[in-house]
Amino acid sequence: MALASASPHDAVLTLEGELGAGKTTFVRYLLQALGVKGRVKSPTYAVMESYDLGYPVSHFDFYRFNDPQEWEEAGFRDVFAHPGLKVCEWPQKVRGLMPTADLALVLRVQAQGTRQVLVHACSPEGLRLLRSLKPA
Repeated sequence: MALASASPHDAVLTLEGELGAGKTTFVRYLLQALGVKGRVKSPTYAVMESYDLGYPVSHFDFYRFNDPQEWEEAGFRDVFAHPGLKVCEWPQKVRGLMPTADLALVLRVQAQGTRQVLVHACSPEGLRLLRSLKPA
C-alpha cells in the first residue's frame, strides 16, 4: 500500500464514508502494510485499538461515540498529544475535540460496488503524505 511506504509514523488520518464503504478494511490493509502482525480488530465497541510498531499506532472508531465527556474520560486528549499514528473512523462524531487531520480520506461506494477514495491534505505533513502517493 502506497500510504504505508510514505511512513506516516506521526500523523492523524481520518476516514469518512457511509456504513459499508470500506473504512475498517482500508485501515486493516494499511496497518498490515505498516507491519502489524496477526488480526487487526475493529475498534467499533472498544473505540480504540493500539499497536506498537516501534512507534505508537492508535486505530479509533467513533461510530458509537455519543458524549464529548467520553473523550476526556477515555484519555484521548493525551493520546492525540503524543507522537504516533492515529487513524480515525467516523471523525465527524468528535469534531471540535480531536486535532485537525493531516490526511482526510472520504470513501464512497460507486456503481457495481467499487470504491472511490478522495484524499485531502490538511497540513504540511498531510501534503508530504499525499505527494508520496502520486507517481513522480
